[in-house]
Amino acid sequence: MMEPGRLLVILGLGLTVIGGLMMSGVGFGWLGRLPGDIHIEREGFSFHFPIVTCVLVSVVLTLVLGLLRR
Repeated sequence: MMEPGRLLVILGLGLTVIGGLMMSGVGFGWLGRLPGDIHIEREGFSFHFPIVTCVLVSVVLTLVLGLLRR
C-alpha cells in the first residue's frame, strides 16, 4: 500500500496536469459526446446520460490505480 503523502502528491500532480491541459485549450470537449452516450431532447425536456464516457473513465482509472498499487 502506498503511503498517504506519496498518494496525495501523485494525485495533486495529476490534477495539475489535467487543469493545465484544460486551460491551454486542449480540453476534453469530446468527453460526454462519445458514440453510445444517450442524449434525448424533447420540447421542454432534455436528458443526457454519458454511459460510454462513464465506462471509459472507469477503465482508465482502474488501469492507472492498478499501476500505482504495484
